[in-house]
Amino acid sequence: MKDEAKVRIEEEAIIAMLMMRAKALGEKNAAEVLSYEAEDSVEFSLAPPLVSTGKNEAGLQAWFDTWEGPIGGEVRDAKLTVGGDVAFWSGLLRMTGTKTDGTEVDLWFRQTLGLVKQDGRWIVAHQHASVPFAMDGSGRALLDLEP
Repeated sequence: MKDEAKVRIEEEAIIAMLMMRAKALGEKNAAEVLSYEAEDSVEFSLAPPLVSTGKNEAGLQAWFDTWEGPIGGEVRDAKLTVGGDVAFWSGLLRMTGTKTDGTEVDLWFRQTLGLVKQDGRWIVAHQHASVPFAMDGSGRALLDLEP
């Protein structure tokens, strides 16, 4: 099989995994979301702390429990690069929904995922999500930007 064909097969496997993971996120299924992550995963999330390591099903479920109904989403400008047993994905994500306190969420943010192939399957080993901040000295997060 040619290298291009092998890469395409890996890309399709990664995209399928990411779609299943996104579905689990939307449905607020913490156990399933974490089934697509490495045991020693590293996460730089929008919420504190600065870094989280490993799987935290209770913490993820606690966050899911702050949402009323499903969590919506949209992806733009996605890019996937595959090289052997490692890959990275980047894109702009939109998170929508209603929090249990009635707050409506509609937020675009940036995300990069580092992926590894372990035991024949692709999983997330590194996550980084961020929003830009005002460069005027205020340090204010810019939560109203759209692509």
